[in-house]
Amino acid sequence: MEAAPSATLRSMMNTKDLGSELPGRHFVLGLTGGVAAYKAAEFCRLLVNAGATVQVVMTGAACRFITPLTMQALSGRPVYVSQWDDRPANNMAHINFSREADAVIVAPASADFIAQLAQGQAGELLALLCLARPLAQVPLLVAPAMNREMWAHPATQRNLRQIAADGAHLLPVAHGGQACGETGDGRMLEAEELLEELIAFMAPKPLLGQQVVVTAGPTYEAIDPVRGITNLSSGKMGFAIARAAREAGACVTLVAGPVHLSTPRGVRRIDVDSALNMHAATIDAVQGASIFIATAAVADWRPVRAAQHKIKKEDGAGSAPQLALAENPDILAGIAHSPRAQAGDLYCVGFAAESENLQANAQAKRARKGVPLLVANIGPATFGRDDNALLLVDDEGVTELPRASKRVLARQLVAEIARRVSGGEA
Repeated sequence: MEAAPSATLRSMMNTKDLGSELPGRHFVLGLTGGVAAYKAAEFCRLLVNAGATVQVVMTGAACRFITPLTMQALSGRPVYVSQWDDRPANNMAHINFSREADAVIVAPASADFIAQLAQGQAGELLALLCLARPLAQVPLLVAPAMNREMWAHPATQRNLRQIAADGAHLLPVAHGGQACGETGDGRMLEAEELLEELIAFMAPKPLLGQQVVVTAGPTYEAIDPVRGITNLSSGKMGFAIARAAREAGACVTLVAGPVHLSTPRGVRRIDVDSALNMHAATIDAVQGASIFIATAAVADWRPVRAAQHKIKKEDGAGSAPQLALAENPDILAGIAHSPRAQAGDLYCVGFAAESENLQANAQAKRARKGVPLLVANIGPATFGRDDNALLLVDDEGVTELPRASKRVLARQLVAEIARRVSGGEA
């Protein structure tokens, strides 16, 4: 029996380009005076590549750092600076732009512009349209960029608190080297980070308030200081799920084996190496969690004792050293059979990487582990790749998620988990 996909999943599968992060979205991108304006050019390009349309509005000070012509070339639309620009037929660019947008993003937002927002000033087009936007329909995202002393000044912090109280969504600043030669807080996020923050902000929040723990990647069981038992898991699927869960509104903890992947923004990461380390970290992390997603490819066995020094190969010996192995704890089964999971306070999702008989093995593993949802894939066909195909097995039956990018599949899976946790359509 194959269960019908949920309404959320059907909608996602019908999207023409599932790879686009922001298809059909329209944003006003505001630039104020600051050297970080060069990052806004790349941010604009990323928005367009993500499927969004972008209307750029610049302050006079911003034009000192980057030209409107550059932003017009990147956005494909005329750039506006003055509130007295008569190109709009009704001469009301501040009304037109604020009504058309899904959101207004000011990046970079200088200390001066933040002060204008706090005081409700409207001397330039960008400040005017921020003031004129419908508060309930058009969110305002602010990406500050300034010198570390300006950032720390009580007046700036007071203004930031005021615009947040007025409904603005403040993006974090980064710590690092600044154009003035100093080092500290106040750097604007990089373009890729801005995009990730915006995508998370715009995403539906079916997991709002949920505490989610995800395990990802392989484990490494040391044989000696230079050798060990591991597997080919890249961790990409688990990291994509952690990011999707955060976008869906959850507070996410990611327990990661040895992988070379960047931590998704807004996700708490715990690095481990061996199965025993992962077991201890995960048991601790799930204490307050409501959802546990066991994506990691945990080694089933470990050497009973790791050699203190490298095991030397003896020329002509003709025999390999004998390894005594011990079974590692079953993290998923142990947590799935815990009192909290059995009481329904912790929803457990398992993963199975198989090489054959996918459905039969997945159903058997689900029964053996005692989890409500088991997600299966063919391991050799996905390890290290950016795409995958998943099989969902639960009491509803079997649901296939066709091959797509792991990013897309992660969103689909999180939507399916949210539907099951909520007991209805996500």
